[in-house]
Amino acid sequence: QEFVTVLVRDPRTQREDSWHSYIDYEIFIHTNSMCFTRKTSCVRRRFREFVWLRQRLQSNAVLIQLPELPSKTPFFNMNNPHHVDLRRQGLQEFLEKILQNALLLSDSRLHLFLQTQLSPEDMEACVCGQTKYSVADAIHKFASLNRRFPIEDEEGIKEKNDVDSDSESSSSGLGQSDDSVSRGCKASSASEES
Repeated sequence: QEFVTVLVRDPRTQREDSWHSYIDYEIFIHTNSMCFTRKTSCVRRRFREFVWLRQRLQSNAVLIQLPELPSKTPFFNMNNPHHVDLRRQGLQEFLEKILQNALLLSDSRLHLFLQTQLSPEDMEACVCGQTKYSVADAIHKFASLNRRFPIEDEEGIKEKNDVDSDSESSSSGLGQSDDSVSRGCKASSASEES
């Protein structure tokens, strides 16, 4: 029987500049579903990327009532662990509901969101065929660069140990930011429920 386990966890404060900070969350996926290119993946996303995803999914699936995201309140305090955890729980519930819908699972944006570190602009360009790489290429390349997980040996491809983590953004060609290493995820098993 097919399953998709999604965990939203490990909120971290990231500094954009000296005045602005935001919180991003680790999204861990473990699945045996045929819908997914990679069976295990881990990325970090911020709240506004979830907002983008929901808008794009809704515009492509007009007849489906998508679940709501946690409300964006002006009283949200990123220094308040309770506020941060409530948002984390809401984001996890949102993804759990999305991943139960077969029509939404067919949207390439969802897979790029969950299995690459591409920006919303780069995801959109990829889905629209405006990039040199396909959706599957993007997901495979990100998994290859994210060495915290072993590469799945689908076609006898052996893990490349010579990838220089400092040059990921220039060597990937996938529009990854230079902080892709710091945004990487810790390896874990699907049984971990933190």
